[in-house]
This record gives sequence, structure tokens and C-alpha cells, in this order.
Amino acid sequence: MEAAAERHTDRPAADERWLPVVMHAAFFLLLGASLTRFLIRHPGDGRTSWIVALSAALAALYVLGPALGSRPTPRRLGWLAAVVAVWMVLVVLAPSFSWCAVPLFYTGLRTLPTRAALVLVALLTAFVVAAQLMLAEGVDPNLVVAPPAVAAVATAVFVQMQRQGDRQRLLIDDLIRTRRELADTERREGTLAERQRLSMEIHDTLAQGLSSQQMLLQASERVWESDPAAARRHVRTAESIAERNLAEARRFVHDLAPAELATGGSLPEALRALAARAATESGLDVRLHVDGTPVPLPDRVESALLRIAQGALANVTEHAGAATAALTLTYLGDQIVLDVADDGRGFVAVAPREGRGHGLPAIRARVAQLGGSLTVESAPGEGAVLSAAIPLEER
Repeated sequence: MEAAAERHTDRPAADERWLPVVMHAAFFLLLGASLTRFLIRHPGDGRTSWIVALSAALAALYVLGPALGSRPTPRRLGWLAAVVAVWMVLVVLAPSFSWCAVPLFYTGLRTLPTRAALVLVALLTAFVVAAQLMLAEGVDPNLVVAPPAVAAVATAVFVQMQRQGDRQRLLIDDLIRTRRELADTERREGTLAERQRLSMEIHDTLAQGLSSQQMLLQASERVWESDPAAARRHVRTAESIAERNLAEARRFVHDLAPAELATGGSLPEALRALAARAATESGLDVRLHVDGTPVPLPDRVESALLRIAQGALANVTEHAGAATAALTLTYLGDQIVLDVADDGRGFVAVAPREGRGHGLPAIRARVAQLGGSLTVESAPGEGAVLSAAIPLEER
């Protein structure tokens, strides 16, 4: 974006290059025409050598101008003063050289601040008027009025173009700054979104696995001497969870789909495996119901629903004190709905608040990313039902 904006900033400068070229060409054309006119009108005149030498000097000085830039540096100002002085001498010796004033107007306006440039234009215009009156046989009001009028129009046009160019540059600078700020904002939002995604992935995989391992190892420690066989079962289950978490971590690092879906399994199969693991690891009786006709789903929808089910079952296991839970996956054509119900102790459903756990906020964020809706119904002693509805694109 910034590169595109910077390319746009180069266009006005490229478009304005034609004006200096035209003015320089006009200056040399007028200088040559004035010298030719003098030589034709005044053959053998004693001033000829001076006129030719001064014309050559003025041409040489004018050629040096572009190399000095356009800013009012001391060297540039000295150069401009020399050009104007030589031109004035030429005008005094041969009034026809006064026509070179128009390109000099442009040079002065381009080099000097506006007020100083207007003073220079007025001085050059006065010399032009005086020169034209010297060439005329009598007083011609047109010669007195026309040069100031031309100078005024040329100056007004140039000043207006300069101001428009300045405003355009300011607008382009504002555009570049705005685009940079927008890019910074997008990067920050992208960083926050990625951070949220990482936190949800860690919570729904590694954190839940570590929590399950901790409970299993604590259970094995309690029965280590009284029931060694049960302790060994707990340890083996914790080991299988660690192995699965290691696979999840590797897939997580490579930004791959959940292991249950990466092998080509369908979402109902992945949910069925999740229910079986929950029953093995926590003793919770988890049942899966699939309603409607299963249809292929986008990968991100399947991954999100599986993670939602994992997070919901983890909450049931850790907080609900439930004996049974039910997963219901319903295909409705234009949407898919996942319900997770339990017969636990329930709770008072309240609006989500910042900083209160990661389970429900993570589930809510996943649903919101897919444009879905989440409802949670619960009451003390009556269990809880979590329902996530994800809209599907029309086929």
C-alpha cells in the first residue's frame, strides 16, 4: 500500500516536468530570435560584438541554472541575479531582447518566495514596458498596458498552479500517513487475533490435556498402594493423553487440522472418538447423537466445532460434577448446530465478563469468528445446555 501511494507521489512531479522544458525552450528561442532580429536590423552596428557576447553569456548562464536546483540557495540567488543583470544590459542595448522576460518570470517565481518573486516580476515588466516604448515611434497605450497584463496573467496562473501542487502534495502526504496508520492498525489487529487464536488452541488442547494428566496422576497416587492395578491404569491413560497432546502440539506448531480430522475422518467420527476418550479418561458417560443428513463441511467449521466440543466437555469434567453428557450434532441445511448437555450441578447463567476463565470466552470467540451464535442455558441443580449454531453457505 505504501509503495503504491509513493508511486502516486511521483506522478505529479513527472507531470510538471514539461513546464520547465517548455520555458527553457522558449527562452532560447526568444533569445535567438532577438539576436537574429538585431543582426538583421542593425548590420555593421558598433554594438554588435557586445550584443553577441552578452547573448552568449546569457545563454551560458541560463544553461547552468538547472544544475543549481530550484531552492533559493545563495548560489541559486547569485545565479538569478547574474542572469537578470545580463538581460537588463541587453535590453538597454537592444530593446528587442525584452521578450525574454516571460521565461525569466517563471524562473523568478520558481526560485524566490512569492513576495520577492512578485517584486522581480514587477521590475522585469517595467523594463519590458520601457523597451517597447523605445522601439515604438510614439506613445502606444497598448504597449503600456499589454506587458503588465501578460505578466499578471502569467504570474497568477503560475502561483495558482503552485498552490494547487502544494495542496495536492499535502493530500498525498496525508494519504500516505493514513495508509501507514491503517497498516499499523491492521497489523495490531492481526496480532491480537492471532494471539487469541493461539490462546484458544492452547486452552482446548494442551491445557486440557495437562489438566487431565494432573487429575489422573493424582488419582493414581491416592491408590498407589491400595490398588496398584488402578494406579497403573491411571498412569497409562495419562501417558496416552501426553502422547496425543504431543501430536496436537506438533500439528499446532505447523498450523494443521486437529489430529482426529487430519487423518480424513468426518466430524461425527471425530466427535465419537472424543466422547469415547472422555469416558475413558474421566469416567463421564458421553453419548453422541447425529440428526439430519451429514454433508461435507468446510475444514475451519469442522475444526471449530470439534474444539468447541472439547472445550465444553472439559468444562463439564472439571466444573459440572456431572455423570452423563450428551453431544448432539444437527444438520439443518443452512446451518449446523452442536449441543452439549450435562446433568451436573448447573450454574447461574450470566453475561460473559472479561477475565473470567477461558473456556466459555474461547468457545464464544470461535463461534463469533464463523458468524454463528452461542446460547447457554443453565440453572443450579439442573445441569447445563450449550448450543453453538454455525451458518453454512448455500450450495
